[in-house]
Amino acid sequence: MRILIGCETSNTISREFRKLGHTVISCDLLPNDEDQTNHFQGDLFDIINTGFDMGIFHPPCPFLTVSANKWYADQPARKSGALVGEERMRARIKAIEFFINIYYCNIPKIAIENPIGVMSSVFRKPDQIIQPWMFGHGETKATCLWLRNLPPLQWNESNNLFGSKTADEGRQQKIFHMPPSPDRWKIRSKTFTGIAEAMATQWNF
Repeated sequence: MRILIGCETSNTISREFRKLGHTVISCDLLPNDEDQTNHFQGDLFDIINTGFDMGIFHPPCPFLTVSANKWYADQPARKSGALVGEERMRARIKAIEFFINIYYCNIPKIAIENPIGVMSSVFRKPDQIIQPWMFGHGETKATCLWLRNLPPLQWNESNNLFGSKTADEGRQQKIFHMPPSPDRWKIRSKTFTGIAEAMATQWNF
């Protein structure tokens, strides 16, 4: 298959599909973390309708999550430069349009990943909500999947860390309590390898 991984710079998902012999192009406004081979740096919609069989997308989520809803009320501008009030609402509308345009693009098989947020109400509920601990990682990070012509991911109970000491620690959401750093947002948004492996093996058709 010819596969497009949108809004990815880490190669986490791309690498797993390439192992199985697929042609994979990643795309982001930022350069690839490893090298630029098979990476399109630019606007996703400059490449999205150029003959892909499958697309897996990770639209930026800052304006789609519900965790920052307090910043949509009218209030003074933030010294940090973070958008608030009407400006933030305009950014949310733009993010919603971006998400929906991805879903209805011409790629036959589509998966869109995002945290729990407004798309469940303004678009539709996700087909599946998964957790890293279902795929061998001791972390909690609820991840929604909106699917078109793809089945929900299955997980092997032998990899299910729910209830283990590792998962108990993970349920504290360690990844969201990382100290501030320039790359924290990128680390927090990276797909867990167990989930990437499941996508590649189960959507290998």
